[in-house]
Amino acid sequence: MSDPNYPVRSATLEDLPALKACEQGIIAAERPYDHTLKPDPISYYDLGELVQSDDAEVAVIEIDGNIIATGYAHKRPSKAYVASDHHAYLGFMFVHPDHRGRGLNRVLIDHLTEWARTRGLPELRLEVYSNNAPALRAYEKTGFKPYITEMRLNLDEQS
Repeated sequence: MSDPNYPVRSATLEDLPALKACEQGIIAAERPYDHTLKPDPISYYDLGELVQSDDAEVAVIEIDGNIIATGYAHKRPSKAYVASDHHAYLGFMFVHPDHRGRGLNRVLIDHLTEWARTRGLPELRLEVYSNNAPALRAYEKTGFKPYITEMRLNLDEQS
């Protein structure tokens, strides 16, 4: 389901500079939730590879020639013990701070959901920091529910 006020399109290689800027926005927003991240500059994604992949959809929302929101769905194999062989993994979810609160996350997720459906993928998955309350609320509003909690014990921090 598309929103005529915020049309979604597939990213192209020409978008890479803007996509990389959005990626840095994600990293800056997530840095307070993860002290194990290396110092800048870091990168989470191979955006060029994702843009060109037949097994991924990198989606953007653009206003006045500026990309203001991004997300991707990537076909990934499921665990051997899960009923479906593959699922769509969502990542690169970003809405520029000046445009938050307008439902753009939902518009992107609707687009990526349709992409997954047309490929016969029965499930969407994503990861979010457990203490990132705004992101948790945004995903729960679109129907996501917590599934598995990954836990970590950093041995360098033990006394």
